[in-house]
Amino acid sequence: MTKVYPKTVIPALVSSDNKQRFLNESSTAGRNLNPEVLTVWKKSLLFNCYGFTVFDTKGNLVFRVDNYAAGNKAEIVLMDASGRSLLTIRRKKLSLTESWLVYDGETTVNPRFSVTKNVNFLNTKSLAHVSTTGSPKNRNKKNVAYEIEGSYSQRSCVVYDDRRCRIAELKRKEAVRGVVFGGDVFRLVVQPEIDSTVAMALVVLLDQMFGGHSRKLTS
Repeated sequence: MTKVYPKTVIPALVSSDNKQRFLNESSTAGRNLNPEVLTVWKKSLLFNCYGFTVFDTKGNLVFRVDNYAAGNKAEIVLMDASGRSLLTIRRKKLSLTESWLVYDGETTVNPRFSVTKNVNFLNTKSLAHVSTTGSPKNRNKKNVAYEIEGSYSQRSCVVYDDRRCRIAELKRKEAVRGVVFGGDVFRLVVQPEIDSTVAMALVVLLDQMFGGHSRKLTS
């Protein structure tokens, strides 16, 4: 059986921004400076459930999304291989734009960042922008940290930081031994400047915005 996880070596990109935003403090110590290549499979490991299953280059399970269901589901939880909640995605209520808030674990206060779908028809390349949400004392202050461009339907997206450096990229997975993978299996290349957990959350949100299905969060 053809394996879906990658064995491709991706050269590291040098970023001019050394702030390394959106990284967990615990993940910066001893962090590998090489890009992380993940294989994303748009399928849940649970029967009759929608979601994502993500593998590293050795075929180890890294992330899971198993509660990606239809109906009145109000949130999506990104988990590690053991089922521990890493990030929770919630649709922003009473918003004029399509916006989502992302929280650490399953908390409901102090979102880690927000993501807003682009509605500027003059900039058709832009899909969404990622913003910091400010401190608890100044929740209204937002700073755009990342811009997402490309085409999710073609599985060709790039996440840029505020200096236009590529920090994450979504690509179609190459054929293996003559077997061509469909759009449900693709690669996620994550540079050291962004946490792979955050990058995978952005993939889930792109699927919410442009997945073309009815299994979307309700506000």
